[in-house]
Amino acid sequence: MNDQPHMTVRSYILIFLVLLALTGLTTGVAFIDLGRGLNNVAALTIAIAKALLVILYFMHARYSDRFTWVIAAAGVFWLLILLGGTMDDLITRNLLPGGQYFTP
Repeated sequence: MNDQPHMTVRSYILIFLVLLALTGLTTGVAFIDLGRGLNNVAALTIAIAKALLVILYFMHARYSDRFTWVIAAAGVFWLLILLGGTMDDLITRNLLPGGQYFTP
């Protein structure tokens, strides 16, 4: 038979309420000026927490075998490569060879 733990309806409702609370927190943080770039950091932190909850509970990765975890880790690694390339482009977009920024 299936010896894996299963999720109860109560667990799904609890995770759903936590996701709603985190969405409300994201909205609340958007209206507060946290200073130099901290709004983005706060929003990304909350988004990562929500994504982890969805992956672990709604996609049942928490109770999956090791191969599923390896595939999920490979996906996260690939996402980090893509974000790193994007940040590399954004950081060096207006940078001239002498270290000066180009302003048109």
